[in-house]
Amino acid sequence: MNIGIVGLGRMGSGITRRLLQHGISSVAFDPITNAGDALEGTGITVASSLDDLVAHLTPPRVVWVMVPAGAPTEQVITALTARLDEGDAVIDGGNSFFKDTVARGRRLAEAGVGFVDVGTSGGIWGEQRGYCLMIGGDKEEVARLDPAFRALAFSGEHAPPVATKQDGRPPGYLHCGPVGAGHFVKMIHNGIEYGMMQAYAEGFDILANAAEENVPEEERFGFDLAAIAELWRHGSVVSSWLLDLTAEALAADPQLADYQGHVQDSGEGRWTVATAIERNVPASALTAALYARIESRRREHFGNKLLSAMRAAFGGHVER
Repeated sequence: MNIGIVGLGRMGSGITRRLLQHGISSVAFDPITNAGDALEGTGITVASSLDDLVAHLTPPRVVWVMVPAGAPTEQVITALTARLDEGDAVIDGGNSFFKDTVARGRRLAEAGVGFVDVGTSGGIWGEQRGYCLMIGGDKEEVARLDPAFRALAFSGEHAPPVATKQDGRPPGYLHCGPVGAGHFVKMIHNGIEYGMMQAYAEGFDILANAAEENVPEEERFGFDLAAIAELWRHGSVVSSWLLDLTAEALAADPQLADYQGHVQDSGEGRWTVATAIERNVPASALTAALYARIESRRREHFGNKLLSAMRAAFGGHVER
């Protein structure tokens, strides 16, 4: 199997290298930047265009699209559809809105091209640790692509699964349902991520302000936030990978001076809230977390700086 990778940003380039580490060759192309230059000499073929990429692939072709959601994804998939043949397949591994994914799947099916949506989590660490893959698509198409998913999936060496699965697949990927299901699950995953990050940020903000002068002197505490984060990583019920990254950020810079605390949202939190409303499901915590990010662009405080630090740590997101 060889796979075309379109989009060589923070995660696309990592996916390309991890596939190679597991014996799956790739043909890489970035339609926006010259990011492919960094892959020269690694054994990965770097294409000069979509036509060049398709020409280097062995039928039935598989192309993994890893570009920003929205117009960039639409443009690339439309262009690929015109270049691929019946029996080829497109994988959308970005953070597309699930309704857009369902519509794209219908269009590609009419052209005879397979379509699989893969909600991909793991950020800049996925190349080393493996990714969490939330997959939507036809069962037979997903089974055909199983070698690639096994190569990319989190293998469980860092966290043994709670229950052993009978199908023998690694715990880092799951076929969630038909086209659109993978991106739906990833959307909710990211909405939950907003809430978890907000809880950490608010808790550490209270700790950071525990010595405020408006409380009696005997109730003022000057906490070592990095030490507390490190403490909670060991044996606490609030331990998590996000807390690991929080501890690293606080250890490197206890005041988080490199951050302004202007926290962006990349769409999934808004889609999660809108989807909850459509289905009459209350999502108070996730909605509040989204609003907190929006509010952060109007004021500055320690909790928002910590949110920015966490986003930079797990995903390489740069504050704007």
